[in-house]
Amino acid sequence: MRASRSGMSQVMVGRDDELRRLRRLVDGSEPSIAMLGGEPGIGKSRLVHELIAGLPETVPVLDGQADPGALSRPFEVLLDAIDSSRRAELLDPELLRVVTDASRSMIDRIQAGLEIVRLLTTPGPSIVLFEDLHWADSESVALFERIAELPGERLLIGTYRPDEVTRRHPLADLLTRLERRYTITNVRLERLSLADTSMFLKSATGRPPAYRTALSLHNRTGGNPFFLEELLKANGDADLDTLCDRPLPWNIAEALRRQLDDLDTGEKRIVEASAVLGRKVPFDLLAAVTGFDENELIDGLRDLVRRGLMVETGDDEFSFRHALTREAIVDELLARQRRRLHELALETLLSTGSKDYALVAHHARGAGRYLDMVEAARRGLVVYLAMGSPYQALQLAEMGLDELPDDVELLSCGARAAWLAGLLDDAQELGRRWLDAAGTREERADALRLLVRLSWEVGSSGSMQERAAQLRREIAHLDDGPAKAHAYAAIAQAYMLHDDTERAVAWADMAIALGEELGLPAVWLAGKVEKGSALVNVAAGVEEGVKLLNEAAQEAEEAGEWLLAARSLNNLYSLLPGGPADWAAALERMRTFAERAGFESLAVAAYFQGRARLAVQEGNLGAALAELEAARRRDRGLLRTRNGSDYHGVLFAGLLLEAGELDKADTVIRGLIEQSTDAYTMLTQTSVPGLQFHLACRLGRADLARELLRTVLDAVRVTGVTGRDFAHDLISAGLAAGLAVDELRPIAAAIDDPLFDDAYRWLADAQIAEAAGDTTEALRLYRRAVAEPTMLLPAQRGTGHLGVARCLLALGDLEAARTSVRTAEPLLTRWAGWRVAELTGLRGRLGLSAPTAAGDQSLTPREREVAVLLAEGLTNAELARRLYISPRTAAVHVSNILSKLNLESRTQIAAWVKSREPAR
Repeated sequence: MRASRSGMSQVMVGRDDELRRLRRLVDGSEPSIAMLGGEPGIGKSRLVHELIAGLPETVPVLDGQADPGALSRPFEVLLDAIDSSRRAELLDPELLRVVTDASRSMIDRIQAGLEIVRLLTTPGPSIVLFEDLHWADSESVALFERIAELPGERLLIGTYRPDEVTRRHPLADLLTRLERRYTITNVRLERLSLADTSMFLKSATGRPPAYRTALSLHNRTGGNPFFLEELLKANGDADLDTLCDRPLPWNIAEALRRQLDDLDTGEKRIVEASAVLGRKVPFDLLAAVTGFDENELIDGLRDLVRRGLMVETGDDEFSFRHALTREAIVDELLARQRRRLHELALETLLSTGSKDYALVAHHARGAGRYLDMVEAARRGLVVYLAMGSPYQALQLAEMGLDELPDDVELLSCGARAAWLAGLLDDAQELGRRWLDAAGTREERADALRLLVRLSWEVGSSGSMQERAAQLRREIAHLDDGPAKAHAYAAIAQAYMLHDDTERAVAWADMAIALGEELGLPAVWLAGKVEKGSALVNVAAGVEEGVKLLNEAAQEAEEAGEWLLAARSLNNLYSLLPGGPADWAAALERMRTFAERAGFESLAVAAYFQGRARLAVQEGNLGAALAELEAARRRDRGLLRTRNGSDYHGVLFAGLLLEAGELDKADTVIRGLIEQSTDAYTMLTQTSVPGLQFHLACRLGRADLARELLRTVLDAVRVTGVTGRDFAHDLISAGLAAGLAVDELRPIAAAIDDPLFDDAYRWLADAQIAEAAGDTTEALRLYRRAVAEPTMLLPAQRGTGHLGVARCLLALGDLEAARTSVRTAEPLLTRWAGWRVAELTGLRGRLGLSAPTAAGDQSLTPREREVAVLLAEGLTNAELARRLYISPRTAAVHVSNILSKLNLESRTQIAAWVKSREPAR
């Protein structure tokens, strides 16, 4: 097997799901076929070689590659595979002579080829890989089809470029025949997402890229791994942030420009104009700039699309297939050519009254008309913020600030846009510049309002309090007007975020009163949101808080205040009456409102974390982890702030500890520690020390756990506990590590706070009583904790019932103990880790067998394949494309899977698949 292939990426990201699918095929006991399709440089070879690298050395691998000129060399792919095989010397030379003897019949030659494959891949599991079948000769294609018929544990893989398979190519008919005769695993490799591009850059350079750098390189390369790697090679050891502005490497630029060699004059005129006009080119604008009439332009574009140079991305909209092609063309144009094309585009847009302000500003800058650029930027800022496009608004603000660096309007809109987009470092810088440039107290108060929130967002509670104090001093000199009213709401929010409920409510009431007096809905709605959010954090205020948040959500929706509507629902959804279905519906509404506001952290991060928390409330640990892993795939590698961020890290680490995935939990916790640089936050935050203590206990490191317990208790004395299940989790871990009950009593005492429902106190106190040997008292407390109605989550209720069972067992009441275990079982059916281990242990002590679990025997092979793809997050349309079926057929498969497995959602299918993956 060859070690690598020339030009093959040394970094593989974004292909975990595809790799898992191939590994499942290798693990199967039947012959399997996989077809990998994708554009050049997308990573087909990298994926299969990653698969091969993970196999034991004893697994035979036959790897052959077609070359562009191989169509005239019969059986070239097989011959290339034989050359790379370590077992080739075992072959009978006569078999090779038959394969290469043109005088022998094709049947004899194919039979000899099959015998060679059989000998080189027997015994046991093996892989036969034919790469670049789009270049393969017809004999190799025919042999590939016949290999599929060979018996044995063999995975047959073919890679190809779909765009290069014409109707007359032998591979076209092969794909159709294989689909009819076998169950084919079709893997279509798409371009890397923004998150995957970031991970690629992080893997290659050893550090996460800034968000802007990742986005720029993603747009520049279209997410093609080969282009990314070539740019990185050309950059050498230079700072990654400078790569966005570096010229294209000569070899890439020349390869891209060679695509233009056969174009006629009209087609070259079209591509040159398109290159200057931008990433997405409107048909009418292109017509105006080129001067072609409609038919001429249609003919030219049709030919360019046929050649694969351009693609139609929407109605009357075109772009280059590879973004770097556009860049290579622009670099060849004279500055005067570029400026003239920008002028023509700008005049066309202005004369038609275009509302595409970003496009107007782009061409105004290219044409050197900076006043027009600033005017377009001002108009576009308002429009893009209103439509929930903050990053585009930020780009326009920065265009304008290049010309007018101290413009308060541009600074204020830019800072807000950066905040909404999650670019907190940029938001802070612009916010500070806004504060410095402010000419009035009102302007200073407005800037401070945003800086208060930003201090919290970056994890600096101390800085937030300083900014809030500065804001209080500033508004002391203001008359009762809009700036003062908005400041009241911001100060209320600061107190709410700092868990100072009394002051938060007081300032929120002031905001509500002044907002109503001045007729400012945004202010009194914000006051309701802050007051309701503060009240729901104390047991005595939950009812009033829920009422206020409900009112705020409805009224904000009616008023079009999407950010306030989203924040209301984010703080409310899990407190609504009803159940998980109602909470999930509220969460979806929250996401819709957040998207309309363009608020990244609520639309993405908070949404996925909300889905994970809902899964926990349903007792589904696998689904919760799947949601957080999906969220982290979107965020990983993106450096939105200088200090990094892991929005989901604390919850994810906690759930990993629940599941017993200690190595993964350790990695996440280390990342949380490394990314936290704010001293105030680190000294007072209980979450991370609590996770460290939990991990040390589960690893059996009692001495370290004792040291960490002191840190946890010191932090608790400053900030209080961080969650209702805090004490229960830590006491459970401490007992598992063998810590003395007196060492753990202070943890139970820490939840003597009105924030907590009595059930949490009873559960923690029951654990302490049981550990102290007071079985009767422990039994009483466990029973109180799990008695309905209870605030305990399913997994905690299950553990509480197991506590009841242990106490009853100790008291000699075996039948009642068995009943408690049976009560716990459905609560822990979809859980894992130490809680389930306790359940299993009690079953053994009481002579109980485990309930029969539903398996996948009722699923057809196609349904099992669909289930695996659903676990990867594919939609019905994506399923249809992957499996070459209609979307309606895909929907039928999904419906059948849900029915057969008695599940209710695609997320549950994903968790079901994950629970059945073999351990590696």
